[in-house]
Amino acid sequence: MEKKGLKIVWDTKAKEALKEIFTFIAGDNMNEAEKVIKSILDSTRALAFYPDIHPIDRFKINNDGSYKAYEIYSYRISYKVQTEFIYILRLRHTSRNPFIY
Repeated sequence: MEKKGLKIVWDTKAKEALKEIFTFIAGDNMNEAEKVIKSILDSTRALAFYPDIHPIDRFKINNDGSYKAYEIYSYRISYKVQTEFIYILRLRHTSRNPFIY
């Protein structure tokens, strides 16, 4: 029997950031853009089965422990773990100044 993971839901702004990342990288190298986006998407899909694998998001104010974050290819992904869902909230390059939310 196959294990069913949590449902992954992308915030609209996070989806838009993903598209912008692809467009930016593809301007120089389409293969690299596809590789980076695939890695990001694969990493978020893995959260469905391992939601607590990453540390608590240190930029989230009053974090109750359900907000997590990690980095891949110099991009920081912030997400929220709930009972049935993982919400992908933010996606930004690590060179950008972080902001508290």
